[in-house]
Parts: sequence; C-alpha cells; structure tokens
Amino acid sequence: MNRLLIAGCGDIASRAMPWLVRRFRVLALVRCAESAAHWRALGAQPVRGDLDQPTTLTRLAGLATYVLHAAPPPDRGPGDPRTRNLLAALARGDSPIRSLVYISTTGVYGDCQGDEVDETRPVRAMTARARRRVAAESLLRAFARRQGAALRILRAPGIYAAGRLPLERLQRGDPVLSSDQDVFTNHIHADDLAHAACLALMRGPRCRVYNVCDDSRLSMGDWYDAMADAAGLDRPPRASREVCAQRLSAASLSFMGESRQLENARVKRELRLALAYPDAREGLQEIFNPFRN
Repeated sequence: MNRLLIAGCGDIASRAMPWLVRRFRVLALVRCAESAAHWRALGAQPVRGDLDQPTTLTRLAGLATYVLHAAPPPDRGPGDPRTRNLLAALARGDSPIRSLVYISTTGVYGDCQGDEVDETRPVRAMTARARRRVAAESLLRAFARRQGAALRILRAPGIYAAGRLPLERLQRGDPVLSSDQDVFTNHIHADDLAHAACLALMRGPRCRVYNVCDDSRLSMGDWYDAMADAAGLDRPPRASREVCAQRLSAASLSFMGESRQLENARVKRELRLALAYPDAREGLQEIFNPFRN
C-alpha cells in the first residue's frame, strides 16, 4: 500500500481520513503526544516533528511518496519557511515524491473588483498572508519540477462548517458593508474541500491549480444575512466603509477590500468533484437545522 504523509494535521485533513485510510498507509506529522493520540485513533501512524524546527524533520526523508500539505505559513515574515523546511526534508529521500497536494488560498488573486476569476488569472496578492501563500506555491512548483512529481494546488476561499463560522461577529452586532459598497465573497464547505484534496492526490494534470469553491455568488453582506437567518440571530447592520473602518479589526477590513467571483468549472471537470454543498445558503441551513427535512 502506498504511503501518504500529512503535513498540517488540522480539520481538513481529519475530514479526509475516512477516504485516505482505505487507500493509503497514512502518516501524520504531529508536534505533541496529544495530537499523536488523536491521529492514531483516526487510523494514522503519528510521526513526531515540527515544521518550524528543521532538525526534527529528518525522519521524513523517503517516508512517503504521496504528500498532503495543509500547513499554513507562519503569521509573519516574507515567505513560508515551513514549506521550505518540509520540502528540504522530503528531497533527502531516495524515493521521489509521486504526488503532492497543497491547500492554498484564493487570496493570492488579490482584489479583482468583482470580476469572474478562473485559474488563469495572474496572482496579485495584496496582503502579507496571501503573499506568503504565493511564496509557498512557488517553492512547491520548483520542487515538483526537480522531483518529477505531480503537483495540484487547491486554492480555497472562506471555509465553513459547524464550528467554523464567525458567529461572534453577529452576536456583537458588527456591521457589514452597505449594498452599494459591498464585495463578492466565495465559500467552500470543509467536507467538500477535504474531498477535493483526496481526489487531487490521484487525478488531474501533473501541475495544476484549482479554485475549490461552491456555486454560490454571494456578497459578503448576503453571506452574513444567510448565516444569521440559519442561526436564528439578528442580521448585521449595514454601514458605509468609513463606519466599518471605525468599528472593525484590521483583519476584518482586509477581507472587505477584495472582491471576486470564483469560477469552479476546472475542479469539477478535471477532478470530477461533485459538491455535497453546492449552495452556501443550503449548507448553512443544514448546519443549524440538520433534521429540517
């Protein structure tokens, strides 16, 4: 059985495990005993190591020929040393990597002023966190060329699921932009992203980028309205950009500075991804009212 290494053992990788363990011997890179126990219970073999400490990664050389890389870059700095450290460790192995999947972000496109955006759009990252993702993608492409590995980069927008919703913003009554100033936002259910990651390990051209998003075309305000309606909370007040700038954090404001409508035809065509949650409104309703039907 082929061996798969997971780097970035978080929620998305956990959701992928039932599919993965039927097809791979799964090894999970973990930093602590508690995490090791969790992943062992899911069916993985834990491997101790820390992407921020290269000397702990020596065991990764030759350990697996498939890699699911879901670890985010650090919160600061110009590049992604975690990806660099991981790839350096993998490169020391005798067995070349056959397939590598990386979960990136659609933030690499920057502000597209509401345009429709497919994977041919040049990257124009506007935030430091998005620029770190661009750096990671570049490192991975160079590694794949040297190794002859298949590389599929999954660019994900806002990931949602139970426990992954900003309900505290609704509870505080934080404003969202007025309709005339609003931006388009994009979403994907965590289960659909996990499924796409599994399929990308096995399918698609050898070096390919995919927008992994649902079929919704929502403004940010409509997204928060739909969330409030599903959760039984008050809809957020609408306000001008100037008022929002006075009341919201810099991180929240940064998302209001980018607008794009993502195209997802490629991921459906090439990976044959069938979305379980094609409409974000219906996905939200199922989270809060799972037995409504």
